[in-house]
Amino acid sequence: MTDSLRERLRALPDFPEILPEFDVAAAPENPQDLFLLWLEEALAIGSANAHTFSLSTATTDGKASGRMLILKDLDSRGWHFASSRTSRKGRELTATPWAAMTFYWPELGRQIRLAGAVSELSAEESAADWDARPGTTGDVNLAWQVYALQPTEIEFWQASHDRRHIRHRYEPLG
Repeated sequence: MTDSLRERLRALPDFPEILPEFDVAAAPENPQDLFLLWLEEALAIGSANAHTFSLSTATTDGKASGRMLILKDLDSRGWHFASSRTSRKGRELTATPWAAMTFYWPELGRQIRLAGAVSELSAEESAADWDARPGTTGDVNLAWQVYALQPTEIEFWQASHDRRHIRHRYEPLG
């Protein structure tokens, strides 16, 4: 069974036939500008859930965990996301306020990795985000928290059929 699975996995295509070009020399100086450009391109082609990303956190003893979240906003404070402070990720962020985000758009053969310090945004912003969630009925959730990841490193990755994938790193930041 393992050989069969291995063969099936190796036969799957890695990337779409047509991949976008990425000229590192023409990349904006501000990584947020490049992120917004790539996000717009993903949205323009109808990439499913282009605003989702994997968030990785860790316990104080280094045990990592990851999950998928939705990007809430992006500004000078960083990339915003939200969660309950009482969830596993909330507890891990309280104990170790550092995380990594990974966005992946397979239709474009692109991913973006970010890592950096995480801070809690205001109670007012958190309440407003909770109120804006689909299905809320005016209830209050004092455990709901909006966070901002302020990256110290960002890597933009563009796939290439010749396996000479293009990496463009911004670091140090902040």
